[in-house]
Amino acid sequence: MEAVIESVVTVLEGEYLGKDIGPTLYQTQLKMADPRLRQLKIKTGVVKRLAKEQEYNHKEIAQQEKRIETFKAENRDEYDIKKQYEVLEECKMMVPDTQQRLKIAFDDLKAILDGAAELKDTDDYKTAQQVLAETSLN
Repeated sequence: MEAVIESVVTVLEGEYLGKDIGPTLYQTQLKMADPRLRQLKIKTGVVKRLAKEQEYNHKEIAQQEKRIETFKAENRDEYDIKKQYEVLEECKMMVPDTQQRLKIAFDDLKAILDGAAELKDTDDYKTAQQVLAETSLN
């Protein structure tokens, strides 16, 4: 019984028959069990989603401005043009809210990365760093 336990411990420590078998099962399980990894994944997803939403808001504003110009060029009814301006204003009202939420999520993710330096070797950490580098707060 003791020999079995000893061999299991050896495998968990990353050695098998005197050979290094790479990242140990024990280390892998520790990383998977780390609650910071879960938070890292969640916060990374939030930043990605909000960055996409911000990009979409800017595209929607540009599209609406084009629509207004088209309506003016076609000499559409003044009421229709006025309604399109209202839609444009609604689109513009979404931008500050999205920017504020993105900044908060960005800062949260950055704080998690700063506090989890020992997780630098994980894919989630590297993905989070890449998302931060690609995200614009404008």
